[in-house]
Amino acid sequence: MSQSFPPDGYIATISKIEGIEVYQPAPQNAPSQEEVVTFTCPKCGATTNYNVSESVLKCSHCGYSENVKAKKVGTSAQENEFTVQVMEDADHGWGEERKELACQNCGALTTIPSNSLTLTCAFCGSNKVIQRSAVQDALRPRFLAPFKISDIECQGIASTWLGSSWMTPSSLAKLANVRSFSAIYLPYWTFDANLSARWRAEVGHTESEQYYDPGDKSWKTRTKIVWRWESGNANLDIDDMLVSGTSKLSQYHLRAIANYDLGQLVVYEPRLLAGMQAQAYDIKLEPAWEVARQEMRERAREACRSQASTSNIRNFSMSLDFADEAWRYILLPVYLAAYTYENKVYQVLLNGLTGSISGQRPVDWEKVWLVILALLAPGLLLSLAGLITLPIFGAGVAVGGIGFVLLLIGIVIAIIIGFRANSLSQA
Repeated sequence: MSQSFPPDGYIATISKIEGIEVYQPAPQNAPSQEEVVTFTCPKCGATTNYNVSESVLKCSHCGYSENVKAKKVGTSAQENEFTVQVMEDADHGWGEERKELACQNCGALTTIPSNSLTLTCAFCGSNKVIQRSAVQDALRPRFLAPFKISDIECQGIASTWLGSSWMTPSSLAKLANVRSFSAIYLPYWTFDANLSARWRAEVGHTESEQYYDPGDKSWKTRTKIVWRWESGNANLDIDDMLVSGTSKLSQYHLRAIANYDLGQLVVYEPRLLAGMQAQAYDIKLEPAWEVARQEMRERAREACRSQASTSNIRNFSMSLDFADEAWRYILLPVYLAAYTYENKVYQVLLNGLTGSISGQRPVDWEKVWLVILALLAPGLLLSLAGLITLPIFGAGVAVGGIGFVLLLIGIVIAIIIGFRANSLSQA
Protein backbone atom coordinates (compact mmCIF):
# COMPACT_ATOMS: atom_id res chain seq x y z
CA MET A 1 0.00 0.00 0.00
CA SER A 2 1.46 3.37 -0.97
CA GLN A 3 2.33 5.86 1.73
CA SER A 4 0.68 9.28 1.44
CA PHE A 5 2.83 12.37 1.88
CA PRO A 6 3.07 14.10 4.09
CA PRO A 7 2.26 11.26 6.51
CA ASP A 8 -0.61 11.76 8.92
CA GLY A 9 0.48 13.94 11.81
CA TYR A 10 3.49 15.35 9.95
CA ILE A 11 4.11 18.54 7.98
CA ALA A 12 6.81 19.51 5.50
CA THR A 13 9.71 21.54 6.84
CA ILE A 14 12.77 23.25 5.36
CA SER A 15 15.37 20.85 3.97
CA LYS A 16 19.03 21.75 3.87
CA ILE A 17 19.69 19.20 1.07
CA GLU A 18 18.33 20.00 -2.35
CA GLY A 19 15.95 17.35 -3.70
CA ILE A 20 15.33 15.79 -0.28
CA GLU A 21 11.96 16.30 1.35
CA VAL A 22 11.94 16.52 5.16
CA TYR A 23 8.91 16.20 7.42
CA GLN A 24 8.44 16.98 11.11
CA PRO A 25 5.65 16.20 13.59
CA ALA A 26 2.86 18.70 13.29
CA PRO A 27 2.61 21.01 16.32
CA GLN A 28 -0.14 20.24 18.76
CA ASN A 29 -3.09 22.59 18.72
CA ALA A 30 -2.62 25.36 21.25
CA PRO A 31 -4.91 25.08 24.25
CA SER A 32 -8.05 27.05 23.87
CA GLN A 33 -7.95 30.38 25.64
CA GLU A 34 -10.99 31.95 27.21
CA GLU A 35 -12.12 34.93 25.26
CA VAL A 36 -11.49 38.32 26.79
CA VAL A 37 -14.86 39.47 28.07
CA THR A 38 -16.43 42.41 29.81
CA PHE A 39 -19.25 42.34 32.34
CA THR A 40 -22.20 44.64 31.78
CA CYS A 41 -25.63 44.80 33.33
CA PRO A 42 -28.26 42.97 31.22
CA LYS A 43 -30.87 45.53 32.30
CA CYS A 44 -29.23 48.91 31.81
CA GLY A 45 -25.91 48.13 30.13
CA ALA A 46 -23.81 49.71 32.91
CA THR A 47 -20.73 47.98 34.24
CA THR A 48 -21.20 45.41 37.00
CA ASN A 49 -18.78 44.91 39.91
CA TYR A 50 -18.14 42.01 42.24
CA ASN A 51 -19.68 42.85 45.61
CA VAL A 52 -17.55 41.47 48.46
CA SER A 53 -20.15 41.57 51.22
CA GLU A 54 -22.88 39.86 49.12
CA SER A 55 -20.64 37.67 46.88
CA VAL A 56 -22.58 38.74 43.77
CA LEU A 57 -22.05 40.73 40.61
CA LYS A 58 -23.95 43.94 41.23
CA CYS A 59 -24.80 46.92 39.04
CA SER A 60 -24.12 50.18 40.84
CA HIS A 61 -26.47 52.01 38.42
CA CYS A 62 -29.77 50.10 38.66
CA GLY A 63 -29.07 47.65 41.51
CA TYR A 64 -29.41 44.48 39.43
CA SER A 65 -27.46 41.60 40.93
CA GLU A 66 -26.38 38.19 39.69
CA ASN A 67 -25.01 35.31 41.74
CA VAL A 68 -21.50 34.13 40.91
CA LYS A 69 -21.53 30.34 41.06
CA ALA A 70 -17.85 29.77 41.71
CA LYS A 71 -16.83 26.12 42.03
CA LYS A 72 -15.28 25.58 45.46
CA VAL A 73 -12.35 23.17 45.42
CA GLY A 74 -10.39 24.04 48.56
CA THR A 75 -7.09 22.26 49.20
CA SER A 76 -8.02 19.61 46.63
CA ALA A 77 -7.43 22.20 43.89
CA GLN A 78 -5.45 20.61 41.10
CA GLU A 79 -1.67 20.96 41.28
CA ASN A 80 0.81 21.12 38.43
CA GLU A 81 3.96 19.16 37.78
CA PHE A 82 7.26 20.82 36.90
CA THR A 83 7.21 19.88 33.20
CA VAL A 84 7.61 21.81 29.96
CA GLN A 85 4.32 20.39 28.70
CA VAL A 86 2.43 21.84 31.66
CA MET A 87 3.84 25.31 30.97
CA GLU A 88 3.04 25.05 27.26
CA ASP A 89 -0.55 23.97 27.93
CA ALA A 90 -1.23 26.60 30.60
CA ASP A 91 -3.73 29.36 29.89
CA HIS A 92 -2.46 32.93 29.86
CA GLY A 93 -4.00 36.32 30.53
CA TRP A 94 -6.84 37.37 32.80
CA GLY A 95 -9.72 36.17 30.65
CA GLU A 96 -11.20 39.67 30.71
CA GLU A 97 -10.26 43.03 29.31
CA ARG A 98 -8.28 44.98 31.91
CA LYS A 99 -6.11 48.08 32.12
CA GLU A 100 -2.75 48.33 33.81
CA LEU A 101 -1.45 51.06 36.09
CA ALA A 102 2.34 51.39 35.90
CA CYS A 103 3.50 53.38 38.93
CA GLN A 104 6.41 55.70 38.18
CA ASN A 105 7.18 56.05 41.90
CA CYS A 106 7.50 52.44 43.20
CA GLY A 107 7.38 50.49 39.95
CA ALA A 108 4.30 48.41 40.84
CA LEU A 109 2.10 47.12 38.03
CA THR A 110 -1.57 46.78 38.99
CA THR A 111 -4.40 45.65 36.76
CA ILE A 112 -7.77 47.36 37.08
CA PRO A 113 -11.15 46.99 35.36
CA SER A 114 -11.18 48.50 31.88
CA ASN A 115 -13.74 51.13 32.90
CA SER A 116 -12.02 52.11 36.17
CA LEU A 117 -11.11 55.74 36.77
CA THR A 118 -8.51 54.86 39.43
CA LEU A 119 -5.33 56.90 39.01
CA THR A 120 -3.65 56.12 42.34
CA CYS A 121 -1.13 53.35 43.02
CA ALA A 122 -2.45 51.02 45.72
CA PHE A 123 1.10 50.16 46.79
CA CYS A 124 2.50 53.61 47.55
CA GLY A 125 -0.39 56.06 47.11
CA SER A 126 1.36 57.93 44.28
CA ASN A 127 -0.60 59.56 41.47
CA LYS A 128 2.39 59.31 39.13
CA VAL A 129 0.99 56.43 37.11
CA ILE A 130 0.79 55.52 33.44
CA GLN A 131 -2.43 53.83 32.33
CA ARG A 132 -2.30 51.33 29.47
CA SER A 133 -3.88 48.10 28.26
CA ALA A 134 -2.93 45.15 30.45
CA VAL A 135 -0.72 42.57 28.81
CA GLN A 136 -2.18 39.07 28.61
CA ASP A 137 1.03 37.03 28.46
CA ALA A 138 1.43 35.99 32.12
CA LEU A 139 0.09 32.65 33.35
CA ARG A 140 -3.57 32.72 34.19
CA PRO A 141 -4.34 31.94 37.83
CA ARG A 142 -6.16 28.62 38.20
CA PHE A 143 -7.76 29.36 41.56
CA LEU A 144 -8.51 32.21 43.96
CA ALA A 145 -9.95 32.72 47.41
CA PRO A 146 -12.80 35.27 47.34
CA PHE A 147 -12.91 38.11 49.88
CA LYS A 148 -14.76 37.28 53.10
CA ILE A 149 -14.00 40.47 55.04
CA SER A 150 -16.19 43.38 53.90
CA ASP A 151 -14.89 46.90 53.46
CA ILE A 152 -16.78 48.01 56.59
CA GLU A 153 -15.17 45.24 58.64
CA CYS A 154 -11.81 46.23 57.18
CA GLN A 155 -12.30 49.79 58.38
CA GLY A 156 -13.10 48.65 61.93
CA ILE A 157 -10.15 46.29 62.16
CA ALA A 158 -7.75 48.90 60.78
CA SER A 159 -9.04 51.63 63.10
CA THR A 160 -8.58 49.40 66.16
CA TRP A 161 -5.11 48.31 65.04
CA LEU A 162 -3.87 51.80 64.19
CA GLY A 163 -4.87 53.03 67.64
CA SER A 164 -3.81 49.93 69.58
CA SER A 165 -0.34 51.12 70.54
CA TRP A 166 0.27 53.97 72.98
CA MET A 167 3.46 54.76 71.04
CA THR A 168 1.59 56.01 67.97
CA PRO A 169 0.06 59.49 67.52
CA SER A 170 -3.40 59.83 69.05
CA SER A 171 -4.86 60.99 65.73
CA LEU A 172 -3.65 57.94 63.81
CA ALA A 173 -6.85 55.87 64.20
CA LYS A 174 -8.77 58.58 62.33
CA LEU A 175 -6.79 57.76 59.19
CA ALA A 176 -8.42 54.32 58.91
CA ASN A 177 -10.89 55.45 56.28
CA VAL A 178 -12.19 52.61 54.14
CA ARG A 179 -11.69 54.73 51.04
CA SER A 180 -7.95 54.59 51.57
CA PHE A 181 -7.98 50.77 51.36
CA SER A 182 -7.87 49.00 48.02
CA ALA A 183 -9.30 45.49 47.72
CA ILE A 184 -6.71 43.73 45.60
CA TYR A 185 -5.92 40.16 44.64
CA LEU A 186 -2.24 39.39 45.11
CA PRO A 187 -0.35 36.62 43.32
CA TYR A 188 0.88 33.59 45.27
CA TRP A 189 2.53 30.31 44.43
CA THR A 190 1.86 27.16 46.44
CA PHE A 191 4.34 24.28 46.52
CA ASP A 192 4.19 20.64 47.59
CA ALA A 193 7.05 18.16 47.94
CA ASN A 194 8.01 15.00 49.75
CA LEU A 195 11.41 15.31 51.41
CA SER A 196 13.75 12.50 52.36
CA ALA A 197 16.73 13.61 54.46
CA ARG A 198 19.72 11.69 55.78
CA TRP A 199 21.94 13.27 58.42
CA ARG A 200 25.11 12.66 60.41
CA ALA A 201 26.66 14.72 63.20
CA GLU A 202 28.73 14.67 66.33
CA VAL A 203 26.46 14.98 69.37
CA GLY A 204 27.81 16.17 72.71
CA HIS A 205 26.84 14.44 75.95
CA THR A 206 27.62 15.88 79.36
CA GLU A 207 29.18 13.31 81.67
CA SER A 208 30.55 13.47 85.20
CA GLU A 209 33.92 12.10 86.18
CA GLN A 210 35.90 11.80 89.40
CA TYR A 211 39.41 13.17 89.69
CA TYR A 212 41.95 13.52 92.48
CA ASP A 213 42.97 17.07 93.50
CA PRO A 214 46.51 16.80 94.93
CA GLY A 215 46.24 20.33 96.36
CA ASP A 216 43.28 19.43 98.56
CA LYS A 217 44.28 15.78 98.71
CA SER A 218 40.70 14.79 97.95
CA TRP A 219 38.53 13.36 95.19
CA LYS A 220 36.27 15.79 93.34
CA THR A 221 33.66 15.65 90.58
CA ARG A 222 33.74 17.55 87.32
CA THR A 223 31.74 17.47 84.10
CA LYS A 224 32.99 17.06 80.56
CA ILE A 225 31.45 16.82 77.08
CA VAL A 226 31.86 13.53 75.28
CA TRP A 227 31.26 13.67 71.51
CA ARG A 228 29.71 10.70 69.74
CA TRP A 229 28.68 10.29 66.12
CA GLU A 230 24.96 9.87 65.48
CA SER A 231 22.92 9.58 62.26
CA GLY A 232 19.34 9.21 61.15
CA ASN A 233 16.65 9.76 58.53
CA ALA A 234 13.76 12.21 58.40
CA ASN A 235 10.82 12.28 55.99
CA LEU A 236 8.63 15.35 55.58
CA ASP A 237 5.48 15.86 53.53
CA ILE A 238 5.27 19.58 52.69
CA ASP A 239 1.81 20.67 51.58
CA ASP A 240 0.72 24.06 50.23
CA MET A 241 3.76 26.12 51.16
CA LEU A 242 2.89 29.72 50.24
CA VAL A 243 5.39 31.95 48.44
CA SER A 244 4.44 35.48 47.47
CA GLY A 245 4.52 36.35 43.78
CA THR A 246 4.98 40.09 44.32
CA SER A 247 8.17 41.97 45.14
CA LYS A 248 6.39 45.30 45.69
CA LEU A 249 5.36 44.64 49.28
CA SER A 250 7.30 43.84 52.43
CA GLN A 251 7.79 40.08 52.70
CA TYR A 252 7.81 40.55 56.48
CA HIS A 253 4.27 41.93 56.50
CA LEU A 254 3.06 39.46 53.87
CA ARG A 255 4.20 36.59 56.11
CA ALA A 256 2.54 38.23 59.11
CA ILE A 257 -0.92 38.02 57.45
CA ALA A 258 -0.38 34.69 55.67
CA ASN A 259 -2.83 32.64 57.78
CA TYR A 260 -4.99 32.00 54.70
CA ASP A 261 -7.50 29.18 54.71
CA LEU A 262 -6.82 27.51 51.36
CA GLY A 263 -9.93 25.45 51.93
CA GLN A 264 -11.74 28.53 50.54
CA LEU A 265 -10.13 28.24 47.09
CA VAL A 266 -12.51 28.33 44.13
CA VAL A 267 -11.90 27.84 40.43
CA TYR A 268 -10.79 31.10 38.85
CA GLU A 269 -13.43 32.96 36.86
CA PRO A 270 -12.89 36.40 35.33
CA ARG A 271 -16.24 37.48 36.81
CA LEU A 272 -14.71 37.28 40.29
CA LEU A 273 -12.38 40.14 39.32
CA ALA A 274 -15.18 42.38 38.04
CA GLY A 275 -14.58 45.81 39.55
CA MET A 276 -11.57 44.56 41.53
CA GLN A 277 -7.87 45.30 41.35
CA ALA A 278 -5.38 42.50 40.84
CA GLN A 279 -1.65 42.10 40.37
CA ALA A 280 0.11 39.60 38.15
CA TYR A 281 3.23 37.95 39.53
CA ASP A 282 6.60 39.64 39.08
CA ILE A 283 8.36 36.82 40.95
CA LYS A 284 8.25 33.99 38.44
CA LEU A 285 7.83 30.29 39.11
CA GLU A 286 11.51 29.30 39.17
CA PRO A 287 12.76 31.92 41.69
CA ALA A 288 9.64 31.34 43.82
CA TRP A 289 10.38 27.59 43.80
CA GLU A 290 13.95 28.29 44.92
CA VAL A 291 12.60 30.31 47.87
CA ALA A 292 10.31 27.39 48.75
CA ARG A 293 13.12 24.85 48.41
CA GLN A 294 15.30 26.87 50.78
CA GLU A 295 12.50 26.98 53.37
CA MET A 296 11.95 23.24 52.90
CA ARG A 297 15.67 22.62 53.47
CA GLU A 298 15.48 24.56 56.74
CA ARG A 299 12.49 22.51 57.87
CA ALA A 300 14.30 19.30 56.99
CA ARG A 301 17.42 20.48 58.85
CA GLU A 302 15.34 21.26 61.96
CA ALA A 303 13.64 17.85 61.74
CA CYS A 304 17.02 16.11 61.50
CA ARG A 305 18.60 18.06 64.35
CA SER A 306 15.59 17.32 66.56
CA GLN A 307 16.37 13.60 66.22
CA ALA A 308 19.77 14.02 67.88
CA SER A 309 19.91 12.81 71.47
CA THR A 310 20.99 16.28 72.70
CA SER A 311 20.94 19.81 71.29
CA ASN A 312 24.73 20.08 71.51
CA ILE A 313 25.69 19.34 67.89
CA ARG A 314 28.75 19.92 65.72
CA ASN A 315 29.97 18.81 62.28
CA PHE A 316 26.36 18.44 61.08
CA SER A 317 25.83 17.27 57.48
CA MET A 318 22.63 16.44 55.60
CA SER A 319 21.72 15.06 52.19
CA LEU A 320 18.22 15.86 50.93
CA ASP A 321 16.09 14.39 48.14
CA PHE A 322 12.96 16.02 46.71
CA ALA A 323 10.11 14.00 45.22
CA ASP A 324 6.57 14.63 43.93
CA GLU A 325 7.14 18.36 43.54
CA ALA A 326 4.01 20.27 42.50
CA TRP A 327 2.84 23.88 42.28
CA ARG A 328 -0.17 26.12 41.83
CA TYR A 329 -0.60 29.76 40.83
CA ILE A 330 -3.40 31.37 42.82
CA LEU A 331 -4.76 34.76 43.84
CA LEU A 332 -5.39 35.67 47.47
CA PRO A 333 -7.41 38.64 48.80
CA VAL A 334 -5.75 41.58 50.56
CA TYR A 335 -6.88 45.05 51.57
CA LEU A 336 -3.96 47.37 50.94
CA ALA A 337 -3.56 50.94 52.13
CA ALA A 338 -0.75 53.40 51.61
CA TYR A 339 -1.15 56.51 53.77
CA THR A 340 1.06 59.52 54.35
CA TYR A 341 1.90 60.83 57.81
CA GLU A 342 4.24 63.78 58.15
CA ASN A 343 5.46 63.36 54.57
CA LYS A 344 6.33 59.67 54.98
CA VAL A 345 4.45 56.83 53.27
CA TYR A 346 3.32 53.83 55.37
CA GLN A 347 1.78 50.57 54.15
CA VAL A 348 -0.93 48.51 55.85
CA LEU A 349 -1.97 45.02 54.72
CA LEU A 350 -5.11 43.21 55.84
CA ASN A 351 -5.94 39.58 55.02
CA GLY A 352 -9.23 39.60 53.09
CA LEU A 353 -10.13 36.14 54.42
CA THR A 354 -9.23 36.23 58.11
CA GLY A 355 -8.81 39.91 58.97
CA SER A 356 -5.18 39.52 60.10
CA ILE A 357 -3.44 42.87 59.82
CA SER A 358 0.16 44.06 59.67
CA GLY A 359 1.95 47.16 58.53
CA GLN A 360 3.91 50.22 59.43
CA ARG A 361 2.86 52.85 61.97
CA PRO A 362 4.45 56.20 62.78
CA VAL A 363 5.81 56.71 66.29
CA ASP A 364 5.11 59.67 68.55
CA TRP A 365 8.67 59.94 69.84
CA GLU A 366 7.82 62.82 72.18
CA LYS A 367 5.39 60.51 73.99
CA VAL A 368 7.93 57.64 73.99
CA TRP A 369 10.73 59.81 75.46
CA LEU A 370 8.41 61.09 78.19
CA VAL A 371 7.59 57.52 79.20
CA ILE A 372 11.28 56.55 79.18
CA LEU A 373 12.10 59.58 81.31
CA ALA A 374 9.34 58.61 83.76
CA LEU A 375 10.83 55.11 84.00
CA LEU A 376 14.34 56.39 84.70
CA ALA A 377 13.40 59.25 87.04
CA PRO A 378 12.75 57.22 90.26
CA GLY A 379 16.05 55.38 90.00
CA LEU A 380 17.97 58.58 89.21
CA LEU A 381 16.36 60.52 92.06
CA LEU A 382 16.86 57.78 94.67
CA SER A 383 20.46 57.21 93.57
CA LEU A 384 21.14 60.94 93.83
CA ALA A 385 19.42 61.10 97.24
CA GLY A 386 21.54 58.20 98.44
CA LEU A 387 24.75 59.94 97.40
CA ILE A 388 23.74 63.21 99.09
CA THR A 389 22.69 61.61 102.37
CA LEU A 390 25.50 59.07 102.52
CA PRO A 391 27.87 61.24 104.68
CA ILE A 392 25.02 62.24 107.01
CA PHE A 393 22.79 59.22 107.43
CA GLY A 394 23.74 55.58 107.25
CA ALA A 395 20.47 54.97 105.44
CA GLY A 396 21.96 56.67 102.38
CA VAL A 397 23.58 53.38 101.39
CA ALA A 398 20.25 51.55 101.37
CA VAL A 399 18.49 54.41 99.53
CA GLY A 400 21.26 54.61 96.95
CA GLY A 401 21.22 50.83 96.48
CA ILE A 402 17.47 50.80 95.88
CA GLY A 403 17.85 53.70 93.46
CA PHE A 404 20.60 51.92 91.54
CA VAL A 405 18.47 48.77 91.18
CA LEU A 406 15.46 50.82 89.99
CA LEU A 407 17.71 52.64 87.53
CA LEU A 408 18.95 49.36 86.04
CA ILE A 409 15.39 48.08 85.72
CA GLY A 410 14.32 51.35 84.09
CA ILE A 411 17.20 51.18 81.59
CA VAL A 412 16.28 47.61 80.57
CA ILE A 413 12.60 48.52 80.09
CA ALA A 414 13.57 51.70 78.22
CA ILE A 415 15.73 49.70 75.79
CA ILE A 416 12.86 47.27 75.14
CA ILE A 417 10.46 50.17 74.53
CA GLY A 418 12.97 51.79 72.17
CA PHE A 419 13.32 48.61 70.10
CA ARG A 420 9.54 48.15 69.91
CA ALA A 421 8.97 51.75 68.93
CA ASN A 422 11.59 51.53 66.22
CA SER A 423 10.07 48.32 64.83
CA LEU A 424 6.61 49.89 64.41
CA SER A 425 7.64 51.86 61.34
CA GLN A 426 10.19 49.41 59.96
CA ALA A 427 10.01 46.44 57.60
